[in-house]
Amino acid sequence: MGKGKLAKFADMAQNPLVVECPFQSLQQGEFDLRGHWAEQMFRNANPIVLELGCGRGEYTIGLAQRDPDKNYIGVDIKGARMWTGAQQALKEGMTNVAFLRTNIEFIARFFAPGEVSEIWLTFSDPQMKKATKRLTSTGFLNRYRQFMTDGGLVHVKTDSNFLFTYTEELLKANRIGALVSTRDLYSETGKDTEDARSIQTYYEQMWRARGIDIKYLCFPLPLKGELVEPDVEIELDEYRSYSRQKRSSLETAK
Repeated sequence: MGKGKLAKFADMAQNPLVVECPFQSLQQGEFDLRGHWAEQMFRNANPIVLELGCGRGEYTIGLAQRDPDKNYIGVDIKGARMWTGAQQALKEGMTNVAFLRTNIEFIARFFAPGEVSEIWLTFSDPQMKKATKRLTSTGFLNRYRQFMTDGGLVHVKTDSNFLFTYTEELLKANRIGALVSTRDLYSETGKDTEDARSIQTYYEQMWRARGIDIKYLCFPLPLKGELVEPDVEIELDEYRSYSRQKRSSLETAK
């Protein structure tokens, strides 16, 4: 039988690689590690990379194992899931990985300007009914701009044709050129997609087993210029939408 949630939460509270910060704590003052992750958590000056919505943390762990010269932080609100990756990192004595338990909506409060060089969004919920909740919406991109380096990379790996197309249209609307864009990642053999193919999450394996192609986008995020939402409609993912209506406007909800 798997370890119970209460026991996992107790493990997380004692794990030195895990930082837990509920919203109530943020209201009491500035987050202590903001601007100091490199020296206080990782004890080095290597670039910091985030995985937002890291789930069990297997992608964060895989990235950290593959790139020892970068520091990786997995972010999620679900501690019972994150426990798996956090325990693995602790047992293996990994020094370039950490986990932050909080709501992604508050992510800009945890990092100082220019502190993060890359973001990975791996199999995020496409949020087909509300643009403001999509992790590639203008609202979230503007949050990322508050702490990323200028031109820092955003990686989007998804099963969702809806989220992939939405993000493509958003980039077009804002004249941001994608460095990599493919609707079938595993048909690619180039070096520019090698990193994205080298690690597979639980959900990725699940979608591939169902015959669903994996999509991948990589684009630089400029710090200047107003970002706008694309004014188009996109077919919903039928396997995700179930009884929902078949089309959805991409206008940001007010």
